[in-house]
Amino acid sequence: AKTNDIICVTGDLGAAYTGLQVLEREKQVYLANPDMQPDLGKYEYIVGRQLKPEARTDIVFDLEEAGVKPTAMIDVSDGLASDLFHLAKQSNAGFRIYEDKVPVDQQAFQTAIEFKLDPITCVLNGGEDYELLFAIDQADQEKIKNHPDIHMIGYFHERTSEHIMITKQGNTVPLRAQGWDHFSS
Repeated sequence: AKTNDIICVTGDLGAAYTGLQVLEREKQVYLANPDMQPDLGKYEYIVGRQLKPEARTDIVFDLEEAGVKPTAMIDVSDGLASDLFHLAKQSNAGFRIYEDKVPVDQQAFQTAIEFKLDPITCVLNGGEDYELLFAIDQADQEKIKNHPDIHMIGYFHERTSEHIMITKQGNTVPLRAQGWDHFSS
């Protein structure tokens, strides 16, 4: 990614992590009473996102058709924050994202609240969504601005040590990569 490239993400985020929380809860219920049946009905979408992830190959074709070539791209498997850090490190860049631009699934949001979790924390650190996180040149913004499944959530900048999120309340929060690290020992 280059300085001032726009950060985009596809789909919605947080559903796989909250789906995992539901499965973990139901596992505990089952262990306590093996005669109990799991109650997954109202969580079908988020549990499905955990159990049956789908690669977003459709977006690659949509970008090609629109004449947009991303300057950087990764799937969101380690959590939005960690995957942003991967792109920033490889691009020698910092980033700024806006909480109100991050697409959070409504069922994931409600389930996070039910489990007394912060929905944006689930998105930033949960992972396993397998949506695409990518950067585009500003000149390409018009080409995809009306795509219903691509969300522009921020931008890359030259301050390599500045990785921040602007909250819905307008506060600046430094981000840390807290997702899964494939290379740790």
